[in-house]
Amino acid sequence: MINKIRSSVKELHPLIHCITNPISINQCANSILAVGARPIMAEHPKEVAEITATAQALMLNLGNITDARMESMQLSAQAVMEKNIPLLLDIVGIACSGLRRSYACALIKNGKPTVIKGNYSEINALYNAAYHSSGVDADGSLEKSAVSKAASELARKYHTIILASGKTDIVTDGKQIVYIKNGTPQLAAVTGTGCMLGALCACYLSVNQDISAVVTACAVLGICGQLSETAKGSGSFMVNLLDHLSTLTNEEVTNYLDLEEFNVESI
Repeated sequence: MINKIRSSVKELHPLIHCITNPISINQCANSILAVGARPIMAEHPKEVAEITATAQALMLNLGNITDARMESMQLSAQAVMEKNIPLLLDIVGIACSGLRRSYACALIKNGKPTVIKGNYSEINALYNAAYHSSGVDADGSLEKSAVSKAASELARKYHTIILASGKTDIVTDGKQIVYIKNGTPQLAAVTGTGCMLGALCACYLSVNQDISAVVTACAVLGICGQLSETAKGSGSFMVNLLDHLSTLTNEEVTNYLDLEEFNVESI
């Protein structure tokens, strides 16, 4: 299924609209291009609804949030509702910001995202309003089992797919849960790789709107991360990562894929 989804994106070249932060906008656009889709990164409130209506998927990312971007995200979320376009919401920073937390909750209520993505801390913050963390990095003390429970309950509550990214990525639709174990610590040593994962999810959601699209994105980024490991440093790693995203073969996916699937009741 993963390679079929990857092939569909390469064949169809879907337009992916991203409203994201300037810290990672370049990496997101290049990631989308690398897997065969087409990025557009429009964020002006007076044009986003029109542009979103022509896209095959939308990614909204709360990193480095601004008033203008908040307005644009609301308008784009409304457009996808009207056009039945898949939406990925990346809830960056809601564990450390009350503004982002309340705004994310409003977007979820009004926009009904196909996928809600966050790191372990962000998913835990969405699940538990009393939880707070420092910065946008994941809390290393959170256990996979606890985050899995939170993610599966959130998936059922919001009728969506939840992606909790971490050393092991957790993906659930409330019925099944998948652990994707591919990756490398070097992915956390450069900025923007979490945002890149959201962009890849949007690419694959454009051709398949179930849990398989999200699993595909996690597997692709994780495998490419492993293939890109280098002792030269962070700059070389990022170059390698983009190279492997654009050249990843079906055989490499088959050989490197490391995942587990369960029914939610069994965790």
